[in-house]
Amino acid sequence: MIIEGVDVRGLQHCETTGLGVLLRQQGLELSEPMMFGLGAGLGFIYWDGKGMDFPFLGGRVKPFELTRNLAGRLGLDLEVRETASQRKAWQNVTEQIDAGWPVGLQLDSYHLDYFGSKVHFGGHIVAMYGYDDVAYLVDTDQQGGAVTTSLASLAKARAERGPMTAKNRSFTLTVPDQLPALRDVIVPAIKACAGDFLNPPIANLGYRGIEKTARQVEKWWDRSDDPARDLPQAALLMERAGTGGALFRNLYRDFLGECAHLRDDSALRTGHEMYGRAAGMWTEVAGLIAKAGESGDPTHLEQASTLLHDLSRLEHDAMQALAAIEV
Repeated sequence: MIIEGVDVRGLQHCETTGLGVLLRQQGLELSEPMMFGLGAGLGFIYWDGKGMDFPFLGGRVKPFELTRNLAGRLGLDLEVRETASQRKAWQNVTEQIDAGWPVGLQLDSYHLDYFGSKVHFGGHIVAMYGYDDVAYLVDTDQQGGAVTTSLASLAKARAERGPMTAKNRSFTLTVPDQLPALRDVIVPAIKACAGDFLNPPIANLGYRGIEKTARQVEKWWDRSDDPARDLPQAALLMERAGTGGALFRNLYRDFLGECAHLRDDSALRTGHEMYGRAAGMWTEVAGLIAKAGESGDPTHLEQASTLLHDLSRLEHDAMQALAAIEV
């Protein structure tokens, strides 16, 4: 069973790609930055736990939180199904597809046949729109957009346990007959995102997490067993691993730009301008981290540290400006 007429465009980020497929099927077209911003998707985490080969930098909220936020903001009916049974998990998907509706899936990308990078990531999200002897999926443009994977690999990916995984999670969205006007919902979304970023519960998150990264990044040379491998890989994840570039700051900059066309607000314009600068600086940081590994010269990490100190202050000030937008 393959649903006909599904718009299988792959976008830059996995969760917004999946959301786009589900929403377009019901006639709701939102840009990727708008989905990301309404889902209050921007964030930051510095993660370096026991057993990790190398620190991880994350630039967004935890997996699936964006989807929950977007559904709540627009009044969408979000139905989520989870189960420990692989039989029930498959039934949850086929019931929806047989009824003509694509389904969102959260899974571990490691097991997907088409994935070039074999790294465990349990927060990956795809849309599924058909099945026969393979599963028909929509992933990011970078991963190929409309792709297929074996049913066995899909089952493994959905059932994997570990960090950020969910129990065979599948979900659908139903768009109501009447949606709120975008200009009325963008400000609450912006203010919610700013509030979380400015008031992180621990020092690894938000603007405090960026400041912590600034202090730690100079130690990455000694932290790594193989800087020539690990540093360019870290930079690649920041720029190309479904982030839209600049660790999701490009997407948030473009969201704020769309919002500035919907509402005339000086604080909003200020935040947009500041995130434009931040996006360029994040790309520069990634370049310096990569150059340190490629050149064998750790002094590039000192330059990255200086920029990260500046970024912590810049994003703090940008979010303060955005928190002050009048409802």
